[in-house]
Parts: sequence; C-alpha cells; structure tokens
Amino acid sequence: MKKSLKILGIILLLLGVFVLKTLWESGYFKTIENHFEGETQKIEGLVGTEDITIDQSTGIAFLSSDDRWAFRLKKPITKGSIFCMNLNDSLPKLVNLTVNFPQEDFHPHGISLFSSPSGKKTIFVVNHRKSGNYIEVFNFRNDSLIHETSIADELLISPNDVVGVGEKSFYVTNDHDEKMSSWRSIKDLLKVGMGNVCYFDGQKMTKTSIENIKYANGINVSLDGKTLYLASSSANKILVYNREIATGKLSEFDEIKAKTGVDNIELDTEGNLWVGCHPQLLKFLSHASDEKSISPSEIIKIKYLGKGNFEQKTMYINDGSEISASSVGAVYKNKLLIGPVFQNRVVLGKIR
Repeated sequence: MKKSLKILGIILLLLGVFVLKTLWESGYFKTIENHFEGETQKIEGLVGTEDITIDQSTGIAFLSSDDRWAFRLKKPITKGSIFCMNLNDSLPKLVNLTVNFPQEDFHPHGISLFSSPSGKKTIFVVNHRKSGNYIEVFNFRNDSLIHETSIADELLISPNDVVGVGEKSFYVTNDHDEKMSSWRSIKDLLKVGMGNVCYFDGQKMTKTSIENIKYANGINVSLDGKTLYLASSSANKILVYNREIATGKLSEFDEIKAKTGVDNIELDTEGNLWVGCHPQLLKFLSHASDEKSISPSEIIKIKYLGKGNFEQKTMYINDGSEISASSVGAVYKNKLLIGPVFQNRVVLGKIR
C-alpha cells in the first residue's frame, strides 16, 4: 500500500511539474503592459489578415485575408481574398486584388513575394481548399494579380507559410505532418514535434532535412538568400539554417530563443527580422474559439548577428484590446502594419 502511494505521489509530482512547465512556456505568468513608440490607427474592412508581406521597392503591402473564425465556429464560409495597400499614401486604401479570381474555394494563409532580377513579381499563397491544400502562384503586374498556376502535392499535409526563392521555387512549412485528429491534439498537448519544411524546385516537391519541429510556422530567407529562418511557435524559437542557393539544401546552423510564441517572419531593408508573436499562447487558444475573448499581441525585431549572437527588441505589445492574436508585423520605412489571425481589422503604426 505504501509503495502504491509513493508511486502515485511521484506521478502527481511529475504531472504538476509538467503543468507548471507548460504554463510557464505558454506565457501564462507574463505581465502584459501596452507599449508602442509611436501612434497607431485601426483599419477595418478585412478579416483574418494572418500574413502580410511588403514590396520594399514600392511600399505596396499584400495582405492575406480569410474568415478563420468561420471554420472554427461552423459559420457560413465565404471566399477569402488578397488585398493590397500603398503605404506611401497618407490614408492607405484597401484594394481587393482577387475579387475577380474565379476560384471560389479560395482560403489564403501564408503569403510571400519574390522579386526577380528582371523585375517580375511573383506572389506565392498557401490555399486551403476543400479538395486539398495548394500553393497558388500569381504574377503581380499593372496593379493586378494574374493567376499562373496551382500546385498540389501529397506532401502538403498541413501547410502554414511559404517563402518564394525563385519565380517557380519555394519552401513551405507544414505545422503538422499528419491530418487533424484527436491523437494529433494529444501530441500537441505533449509538445511532440510534428512540423516539417518541404521544397519545390520548380518541378517537384521534396522533403527537406527539417523535420520534427514543434509547430513549424513562419518561414523566410535572408536578403542574400543564404540563410533560412523558421519559426517554431510552441518552442518559442526561431531556427536558423544555412541554405545552398543552387540546390536548396538546408543544414542546421543556430537557434534564436525568442521566449515568446513566434509566428510569421518578415524582413526590413537591413535584413532585420520582424516577427508577429503570441506572448500568451493559452489566451490565443481561447481567442480562437471565442470571438469575445481577447489575446495579447506582440511584434519583435531581431537583429541576427551570427551564431549565438542576436539583439531582440519588442516594438509593439498590447493586451489584445487594440488588436488580438497578432500573427504578423511587416515594416516599411517608419510604418508598421500588424495583422491578426482572426479579427476584422489591421493596425497601422507610425514609429517615432
């Protein structure tokens, strides 16, 4: 009997340690104090702007919009959109670039812009259709999006984000390597790494060496294309890989311990990383299933200086009252555009 009680006590102790560790890593005990060195304004009119990328040569921002709450809360589902806005304008206007896109089953997620040396601008978009997952490829020309092709592959199991590295080539993250199930949810709770990265070389999709990642999320490459950055959301890290430009081969190099729930990664003209973050992941989960529940937002700037060396600064943090569950922060000059996973707004900040 005493032996059984001792075993039970050990089990309860281990369970308690696991729960406390999970709460700590999720940011449960963090104190959120609203802060931004500048002025902000809310821009209403588009829903679920999960990802944003900006053409630094023109100031045009591309925004991926879809009603993600509709899926979760079983509401009527409408077609998603890609919007743009010119951040050089004093009052930027939203323009729907896909209003005439004939694909009605369009639900954009991660988005990426690749500008070729010849000046061609290619937009890659993760699209979750009912029939399966696709990467939609568009050409942005004369202020219009022209659809070029749809890429499907059995390796696109749970695609989250994409980064274009050529006119036809890209990397894509799968946040999980298996479809949604109760068992997958249990493994998420236990923080089992199930994410991976795949590479499309213009002809075929292959797995890279990056596997078993704890929620593989945002992805981007350095300005010279020689380094790849990968957000591991539930590990609160950005993983850094060396990249062979000619072959697309990746080799692990470093990790940035951001200590917050990292999501999408954007770069400024100096190569600094701007990362949308969820500082309290449990509140994010509550927000995902309840429109009245708010979740804090955070945008961090990371200056990566080499192996084991980086500088990190919180550029924006809010308790969720201005914008909830920020998944992306894209910067152009002194303007910061923040997008949420679910809400019907974006925030445009002007940095002092």
